[in-house]
Amino acid sequence: MQTLRRFSRVLKRSTATLTSTRSFSAGLVQHRHTEYNNLDTKFEFNEESKKEIERVLKKFPPQYKASATIPLLYIAQEQEGSNNWVTLAAMNKIAELLEVPPMNVYEVATFYTMFNREPVGKYHIQLCGTTPCMVAGCGKDAIKQVIIDELGIKDGETTKDGMFTLDEVECLGACVNAPMIQVNNKEFYEHLTEDSMRALLETWKSGGTPKEGNQNHVKTCEGPMGQTSLKGGEPGFPEFLDLDKIIAEKKEADAKKTAEQA
Repeated sequence: MQTLRRFSRVLKRSTATLTSTRSFSAGLVQHRHTEYNNLDTKFEFNEESKKEIERVLKKFPPQYKASATIPLLYIAQEQEGSNNWVTLAAMNKIAELLEVPPMNVYEVATFYTMFNREPVGKYHIQLCGTTPCMVAGCGKDAIKQVIIDELGIKDGETTKDGMFTLDEVECLGACVNAPMIQVNNKEFYEHLTEDSMRALLETWKSGGTPKEGNQNHVKTCEGPMGQTSLKGGEPGFPEFLDLDKIIAEKKEADAKKTAEQA
């Protein structure tokens, strides 16, 4: 009995330690009606979006239109006036266009952090929280603390002026240049330090547009010693194998071997 109690205490402590506020999907998994997002909310694609949808749908056979779910969700979110989030009405419109049950669209929208199903700030900061960003440089925790201190918000919150939203998300694919953030699903800001993160925030606050990419002296993903390989220009490409020649040589060698054994 004592062993079971001890195990229970350890399990509770472990569970508390592993609990994270990181976004594994786009906000709430279940939709909740609000005044600004419900079944009566109106949504229509504008002419520009309709042209883009037409272009996208040409990529897929008619019976596989459902494959366009992700591109159409992105078009809806990027449409002028959508303010970088997707309403329930937009998802229903996409289901109608693709001739699929609305649930099929909901499932996709709730899985990916690139789709926002609640309003976000003008600058939606997605902080990568996986292993390389945790351990590289000053680490994502230090970057996150700067954002919290400077903006006064935590995970999933938006500043009162509607300028910034912060979300910690899964890997964003820039591990070699960690730690990093993504803003509005587009711009990457990499090799961050506490000072460079503060500078980015100050630039946005003042209405400026900071330089994308690495925020230090490093070019692409070179190490501190600079380029250490491939200094002779573009590497050459190997010759294609001449299979006919290889087969002929094999037959000749087999025939010679057979003759010697005879």
